Amino acid sequence: MADRAAVLDREETPDASSPPRTGPWATPLGLLKAARPRQWVKNVLVIAAPAAAGELFSRHALLQVALTFCLFTAAAAAVYLINDARDAEADRAHPTKCRRPVAAGQVPVPLAYAAGALLAVLAPAAAAVLCTPLTAALLAAYVVMQFAYCVSLKHVLVVDLAVVTTGFLMRAMIGGVALDIPLSRWFLITTGFGALFMVSAKRYSEAVQMTEAAQAATAAGRTERLGATRALLTSYTTGYLRFVWQLAAGVAVLAYCLWAMESGGTEGTGLLPWRQLSVVAFVLAILRYAVFADRGTAGEPEDVVLRDRALALIGLVWLAMYGFAVADW
Repeated sequence: MADRAAVLDREETPDASSPPRTGPWATPLGLLKAARPRQWVKNVLVIAAPAAAGELFSRHALLQVALTFCLFTAAAAAVYLINDARDAEADRAHPTKCRRPVAAGQVPVPLAYAAGALLAVLAPAAAAVLCTPLTAALLAAYVVMQFAYCVSLKHVLVVDLAVVTTGFLMRAMIGGVALDIPLSRWFLITTGFGALFMVSAKRYSEAVQMTEAAQAATAAGRTERLGATRALLTSYTTGYLRFVWQLAAGVAVLAYCLWAMESGGTEGTGLLPWRQLSVVAFVLAILRYAVFADRGTAGEPEDVVLRDRALALIGLVWLAMYGFAVADW
């Protein structure tokens, strides 16, 4: 139980175990750390739409997707910096979040606000100049939505799930938008509900771990303190969160099946119907991920995939099948 309780803080503060640095590079390194480099892997989703459409292999497409990845990373960093500046006072009272660069004083609060605001303005502005206007608009909408989440939406039941899910969906959309690739409705539904599945599974796991930690603390005669984000979890029941991730998983599977079958009419010159066969790998991946959700150990999606070899292998098989389908082998 103690190990599960520790996961809650570790997922929110992946670098919390490192003490604040000192010296001339302390502030720049603190800003980099506050930008959450470990979370940047999520922005790899920008390649989803171009890869699904088979439009990722030209030099122009690769450069545009790389640029979009960097701009989205800058926008996400802006949100992290301003969120940490807003929560600095509360984080200082937290046993592990107090080591965050802003809360620990490694990065002054005004500097975090200034750096976050600068990135929030520069990312959409650069997208307007270097990418398409729609890319800039989508990036600006992401920044506004995430700031609203930091200020108030993260305290609103269900809306908090929707906002986090939409953030993942925007990541998946923006690569296609940047390259003017039409986005399939089934691609959007699969991505959206797949994201909701992972987000709600993570929340469910947090709720289970928090309940067990509270029970352990009560048995030991201690009182557990909860931050604002964790306090919201007490408003959800584990039964409700289980219902959400199960519903999302079902819709994601159905949408993916329809997407694969819809594409079947335009393919067939390859050795095998790879896109349709990829449904098997996709369903197996959902079922395997659900094992961790059911146990209450589904944390950050990238951690779940990387720590489970079977799930990683299934993901590679799915990726190979889909790649064969796009290449029409």
